[in-house]
Amino acid sequence: MVLEDYLKLNYRLEFVPDEEEGGYAAYFPELPGCITMGDTIEEAAANAVEAKRVWLEAALEDNVSIPLPESRDKYSGQFKLRLPKTLHKLLTEHAREDGISLNQYCVYLLSRNDALLNG
Repeated sequence: MVLEDYLKLNYRLEFVPDEEEGGYAAYFPELPGCITMGDTIEEAAANAVEAKRVWLEAALEDNVSIPLPESRDKYSGQFKLRLPKTLHKLLTEHAREDGISLNQYCVYLLSRNDALLNG
């Protein structure tokens, strides 16, 4: 593949607020070391486009293996979660009170909190 092919791929971009300096760090988890900053999320995102291009150019020039973006199809919708017995008991009791399974209750709690955080 050539640079333009890699640039068209949908690499996941993440942002982290910089608590000490202000602004935001932007990075591509699948491209190790490909990180940039910006005073706003918008600026960090714009800088990330250029950082990705420079990172990919350097990797191609140095014959470094470039990982492909992670496929979202690989997620099964299941994961194991270990928790204290007392919390397990409380969650089970709440689910029973609502007349739903523990799994349904936990999905409800996770989606409700995710909506609050990302809404």
